Amino acid sequence: MIIFVKTGFKRMGLFDSWLGRSTEKEQQPKIKFGRYSDSYKKDKQYDAWHQALEKFDEGDHFEAYSDFFDYLSDPEEENVNYQCLGDTHFSFEFYQGSKKIKGYSDGRKFRAEAKVVKVDQTNVGFMRRLIEKNFTLQYSRFSFDENNDVAIIFDTYLLDGSPHKLYFALQELALNADKLDDLLVNEFDMLHPIETEHIKDCDEHEKEVKYQFIQQNINRVLLNINNGSLNPKLYAQAIGYQLLSLIYKLDYLIKPEGFMMETFEIINRDYFIQDDRSVFEKNRDFIKRIQHLKDRSKEDSYKEMYSTLCTFGVTKVVDHDRLAGFIDEIIKESDWYLKNKHYEIVLSLMNYVVGFVLFSWAVPRPDRELLHLYYEIIENQYFKDLNFTFNYYNEEENKFDKSAIKKEINDIIKSNKQKFKGLSVDTTLLVFNSKHEFAISFLEMIKKMIIYPMD
Repeated sequence: MIIFVKTGFKRMGLFDSWLGRSTEKEQQPKIKFGRYSDSYKKDKQYDAWHQALEKFDEGDHFEAYSDFFDYLSDPEEENVNYQCLGDTHFSFEFYQGSKKIKGYSDGRKFRAEAKVVKVDQTNVGFMRRLIEKNFTLQYSRFSFDENNDVAIIFDTYLLDGSPHKLYFALQELALNADKLDDLLVNEFDMLHPIETEHIKDCDEHEKEVKYQFIQQNINRVLLNINNGSLNPKLYAQAIGYQLLSLIYKLDYLIKPEGFMMETFEIINRDYFIQDDRSVFEKNRDFIKRIQHLKDRSKEDSYKEMYSTLCTFGVTKVVDHDRLAGFIDEIIKESDWYLKNKHYEIVLSLMNYVVGFVLFSWAVPRPDRELLHLYYEIIENQYFKDLNFTFNYYNEEENKFDKSAIKKEINDIIKSNKQKFKGLSVDTTLLVFNSKHEFAISFLEMIKKMIIYPMD
């Protein structure tokens, strides 16, 4: 029997099946935003996980693996297929970004493999990279396959192949396979990408809009930093927030792959790492990296704009209270800039909150949907350029559509009430006088939202 996961994918990108709100939403372009998270699973998926654990403990590995892959299956992604052959043989495939991971269980062992890059020839630098990577892996390993191309492999005997181990092993394998291929191809000329059928290239219009958005936003931030209004040493923290809010926004709204995504991850990691460098020194390095992104050819940027399927996420699960505390902390930090009329920095701080959370955390679904709506409002022109039809904010007139914004917020709350007891927000907190005031009030509204998961 072959089991294929059915999909409910009908709507706009990341929130397609979550937002049962309006018919207008159903007609929006199907564009994905942000990093995939596997934290928003359905009840039947959690039931499958518990069944997998029980079946494995009972020694029924065959049924345990069927339930395990039901747990991994995301109906919004159509990311997993598996096939049961007889009573002991089991084969599967699932997707992670640009990679297809395939494997089987033969009644004795469990094995998974992802092909990473095609190799024309090897050299010392390339081989050293693979050896170094192998030392960082806990479950899997890079190796050469039967065609002498690079693959990443995990295998284990069934007795030692519990669902817990399989989850972390397959997660490690899939994330490394997806991340490393573009980086290796960019670094070594004798490597070539593995052809994959499930990748959907963005159309030319979408690519052009995204490319122009990258250029405009980088130019704007670098101009603000370089115009001399803030001393780069005295106000290094403020400049750092501007840079971080930029990369988080581009990561979420552009959803790049390869070199650009890696650059964002390096900047994010280096900013928060404890080392001997001052924030001023870090900012100087980050500006160089961002300038390099801006100077890349349009063709190189276009290559990193495509849509993929995913099974594993990398974001950390965080509850609403943690988010509320973070919002409160940054709003307090913005008070001095607000009093001294540094409104661009105030807006950057609010953008930083939204961007950091969407980049790093998997917050409860109502929080995530409201944070996405924040970008739809603040960056409304970008969404219009992508052919979305809502008009929440007119930049030239500094005019908000108050009724449309409040209706959308209320629709988000309504669609999530079944899973969150007492869920409510106070839209009277919203201030529509200016962009930065609205941004502060919107995050205050989220901070004060009443949200408790159902028992």
